[in-house]
Amino acid sequence: MGALCNHDKLSSFTSAHDRRFSKHVHDNVHGNIYLDPLFMKFIDTEEFQRLRDLKQLGVAHMVYPGAVHSRFEHSLGVYWLAGEAVQKLQAYQGLELEIDPFDIQTVKLAGLLHDVGHGPFSHTFEHAFLPQVLNGSKWSHEEMSLKMIDHIVDEHNIEIDSESLKKTKEMVVASSEYASSESMKEKRFLYDIVANGQNGIDVDKFDYIVRDSRACGLGCNFEFRRLLETMRVIDDEICYRAKEYLTIHKLFATRADLHRTVYMHAKVKAIELMVIDALLKANDHLKISSYIDQPAEYWKLDDSILKTIETAPDQELKESRDLILRIRRRDLYQFCNEFSVPKDRLEHFKDITPQDIICSQKNSSITLKEDDVSVSNVRINLTRGRNNPLESIKFFKDFESDEKFPIQDDRISHLLPACYEDRIVRVYSKKPELVEAVSEAFENFQLKTYRMKAQVHDTPEKKKRRR
Repeated sequence: MGALCNHDKLSSFTSAHDRRFSKHVHDNVHGNIYLDPLFMKFIDTEEFQRLRDLKQLGVAHMVYPGAVHSRFEHSLGVYWLAGEAVQKLQAYQGLELEIDPFDIQTVKLAGLLHDVGHGPFSHTFEHAFLPQVLNGSKWSHEEMSLKMIDHIVDEHNIEIDSESLKKTKEMVVASSEYASSESMKEKRFLYDIVANGQNGIDVDKFDYIVRDSRACGLGCNFEFRRLLETMRVIDDEICYRAKEYLTIHKLFATRADLHRTVYMHAKVKAIELMVIDALLKANDHLKISSYIDQPAEYWKLDDSILKTIETAPDQELKESRDLILRIRRRDLYQFCNEFSVPKDRLEHFKDITPQDIICSQKNSSITLKEDDVSVSNVRINLTRGRNNPLESIKFFKDFESDEKFPIQDDRISHLLPACYEDRIVRVYSKKPELVEAVSEAFENFQLKTYRMKAQVHDTPEKKKRRR
């Protein structure tokens, strides 16, 4: 791993801000993005270029045709916004905060590399596929990003000082369980720019909210530039002008709307469930899960794994191929019914399983099997579970004030939400002919378990039954 002396470090920092040595690309969200030489060394590697083959929204493009943007362009966007954020703080409070070129470089590098360890199909691979094949052991794309960063530096002999590399990696995992509060004592506010574990306001969200909304043809009235222009560090914490309270609320509300209308769309989830099943059936033969053990192998894993399965002649992959063919022909798992978990049951609610549904079957000529049913347990919140993320944010009155304070919702508007999380259970039938049986079993489950009237949503099959 290369190391630079202090003189070389200073030279590299100085040249990094000279655009004569930079390349630029035109981004459809942020305009011209300038890429300094050090960052190009990371970008021009097969490990980073892999991000071009990871769709930012997984399989959502099969419902929203425009959602074909990649983690590559998102990573460039986060790199650019991370630089803008720290440079604005330097311009407004540089002497006070002692922000130096070293800080700017590490924050930008963290923005660039924050997703380099991401798996295929958005979060489906990490949260739905791997838990079923790893027997309870945990794996996260944040931790994989750290391994990939080290691998890139070593494999491509990138000259970067060890302290800069260490800080970059700490910033990448700042919002995860791998973060160490010990390492973040100095200039703590820098760690909240890319991945904010304190309150969820970070440039990662700024980029994907605007980018995803645009790609899906949805409106977005969240103005992240207002926050970039008005944020201020008080007592080592990024704070926001009090009058921007509703701007911040729009950030979280827009994110929740994207979850409801795009990320958790009923048909998107149906396709995800089929992709998961296809990967599970192919795993023994292709050893897909083994890719996560070594960065040298992991970079070869991307969304193209579906095409590999689809075109392989191996008999062992026939079941997986058949599932992918069903997706291509729009023969999807059939949505049967859903219900929203009541507010008073959210705290102790446990995910519903296919076993729960089939055990609730009554008086049917068809006996359901666990493999006939698929369940999607959807969670939509404002980033802090059932808690209000705005309670973790500090505000200031105006730029002459050095006092920071929280703001309660009821001081702003009585129209703001009283509950901050939705849990929705959706049930799907894997076979069209079983929709009616699965729907009835799900209604029985609701009545038996929650002692409430089942919240029935009409499906074509239910309408036929009432005729």
